This record gives sequence, C-alpha cells and structure tokens, in this order.
Amino acid sequence: MSEDNKRTIAEIMSVELVTVTEEQRLSVVRHLMAEHKIHHVPVIKGRACIGLISSTDLMRVNWGDQYSQTEAVTDALLDTVSIRDAMQEDIKTIHRDTTVVEAARLFADGMYHSLPVVDDDDRLVGMLTTTDLLRYLLRFAPS
Repeated sequence: MSEDNKRTIAEIMSVELVTVTEEQRLSVVRHLMAEHKIHHVPVIKGRACIGLISSTDLMRVNWGDQYSQTEAVTDALLDTVSIRDAMQEDIKTIHRDTTVVEAARLFADGMYHSLPVVDDDDRLVGMLTTTDLLRYLLRFAPS
C-alpha cells in the first residue's frame, strides 16, 4: 500500500464548523448556509452529532417558489417545520483516522455529499465534504 493510500481525512477535513441545535429555527440554518457558503450543517446535542441538515432538506421544506418570494416569507415557511422534522437522523459518520481512499469510496458508493467526523465518544470533531476531497485531489493534478 502506498503512502498516499494511508493518508487520513484528518488533514483535509474541516474543523471550524457551523452547527445548530434542534431548538433553533430552520430560518437560522438557511442564513448560516448563505453566510458561510456551505451546504450541510450538523445538528448537535451537547457535542454529539444527532443529525444533519442539507440545502436540499431546506428546499424540500420550502414548498413555495423561493425565487419569487421575499426572505421574510421564505423564513416564515421554513419556521413552520422544526429542525428535528427536517434533519436527516440516520447519517453515516466517520473517524479522523479514516483514509482518504475509504472516504472517497463512501462518497462514490453512497448518497453522501458530507460526512460528519466523530471521535470514539461520538462527539463531533469535524466534517468532510466532497468539496474537501476534490480540493485535496486537485493538489496532485498537473497544472
């Protein structure tokens, strides 16, 4: 096995995370995604990751025409549903010692675009997205 196959996601995962709790409003999630230019927000309880909300989840909740309605209307529609009801609860998590190759296989084989990274006590310590992986791979691409 080459050294590249042993590289772990610890060196490419995001560790400065934007998170929410299930008590917050979905409109807050939407604003956080826009402000931080992200598409996935872990839902935490304490330090445990109990779910994940994606921009696709927000689109499912926002049944109105989000391009012609005002921000206030969009926020009001989003806030009719709780974070608990909108989030994905059955999520795949990985550990920081997961290899880059293993993570790439999960992305390729599953319906995942992000994978929360947890420690041995299931506490959220990072997030790996397909964008993180692509940026890593582009470091090795010829110019």
